[in-house]
Amino acid sequence: MRLYIKLEEILDKRGIKKTKFAEEIGVRHNVISELCANQRSTFNREHIAKVAKGLGITDMNELFEVREGE
Repeated sequence: MRLYIKLEEILDKRGIKKTKFAEEIGVRHNVISELCANQRSTFNREHIAKVAKGLGITDMNELFEVREGE
C-alpha cells in the first residue's frame, strides 16, 4: 500500500495551474510538481499545510488516499 496525494486531480478539476498555485501559496514550483507526480516518499508538513489552506481543504481524506499495489 502507498499513500497517494490527489493534488494533480484537484488542481485539474479546479482549473488551477501548478505554477500559479505554487506562487499563491509560497511554495517552490518543483515541490508542487513533485507532489502532483507523487514523486515524494516523505511530505513536508508545512508544504501540506500550505496546500490544504490554499485549496480550502480541512479533511485530509480529500487530499490523500491509500492505494494498493503502487
